[in-house]
Amino acid sequence: MRLILPVGLIATTLAIAPVRFDREKVFRVKPQDEKQADIIKDLAKTNELDFWYPSATHHVAANMMVDFRVSEKESQAIQSALDQNKMHYEILIHDLQEEIEKQFDVKEDIPGRHSYAKYNNWEKIVAWTEKMMDKHPEMVSRIKIGSTVEDNPLYVLKATKTYGRNKIMTKLLDQMNFYILPVFNVDGYIWSWTKSRMWRKNRSKNQNSKCIGTDLNRNFNASWNSIPNTNDPCADNYRGSAPESEKETKAVTNFIRSHLNEIKVYITFHSYSQMLLFPYGYTSKLPPNHEDLAKVAKIGTDVLSTRYETRYIYGPIESTIYPISGSSLDWAYDLGIKHTFAFELRDKGKFGFLLPESRIKPTCRETMLAVKFIAKYILKHTS
Repeated sequence: MRLILPVGLIATTLAIAPVRFDREKVFRVKPQDEKQADIIKDLAKTNELDFWYPSATHHVAANMMVDFRVSEKESQAIQSALDQNKMHYEILIHDLQEEIEKQFDVKEDIPGRHSYAKYNNWEKIVAWTEKMMDKHPEMVSRIKIGSTVEDNPLYVLKATKTYGRNKIMTKLLDQMNFYILPVFNVDGYIWSWTKSRMWRKNRSKNQNSKCIGTDLNRNFNASWNSIPNTNDPCADNYRGSAPESEKETKAVTNFIRSHLNEIKVYITFHSYSQMLLFPYGYTSKLPPNHEDLAKVAKIGTDVLSTRYETRYIYGPIESTIYPISGSSLDWAYDLGIKHTFAFELRDKGKFGFLLPESRIKPTCRETMLAVKFIAKYILKHTS
């Protein structure tokens, strides 16, 4: 039996947190040459720049759109430095705290209950998984695949046969199983709701460092240490002390290994940039079935655009976004799953990580068109 495993690797979550970001700004800069790229890198050495795109300083290069967050205290100095060096820039967000609060622009139907139109905290997500099991026992089951470092459960939902109104989904679920991990970085997700909105890593302690957390999407055993500057425990892209050092990573890899003979495709969801990515991230070498992956990605992005004309680009991670090592996508591909994809969802930077709730349903509708296409393609072209 064939199945899809969509896993959401949560880089950030969306909620108002006790740490405030009043008058913090998000800049977008496009360095015209390597000299200007080096200026950004130098500014990062003397100022606390939180890179939104790319994910770290060392990825910054000429002719690349670079988005970063800066504190109110340092924003004027950053702006002056950019002006002095005649660099092209715009301020995407003038007050980060204001944008955080503005993104919750959908009224709750029933207070305290999970909503498909809103951002939901961990408690609501767990309650939703229980509701799905109770409401559709013949279709949905829940599997605990492990626990986090703070002993929160990692749940996977298994969706199988259904006879509903949606003919396409009914046909797909008659012929394949979907395994869905709603939240991978549960501890980090909870922390971003309760303590710090901009938190990205998990919450594991690091030896010989006061800094907390590992970037789970740098912790898989896929050329784990080949990209420089991922060995700082205080950095948001810290790869961990070893491949699969984190409980969350180990739980996911163990689950996939135990189901490897069934899994035909692996899909992860991130934000932001509007991209559909496939291997590799750790090398410029193309995978053996590159043409097939590119074909699926091209048609998938075309299908996605038919709903709201949202335009995605597609390609290998390394050349389309930036080089990364230790990603789940490359790991799953090297393990033997020959169709692996990562969606970088809306938008292209106007909202960045702060996509308003009013954009959730349109994003889901168009993305599901692409997911359904990929699933149908797998059914038709794999044995």
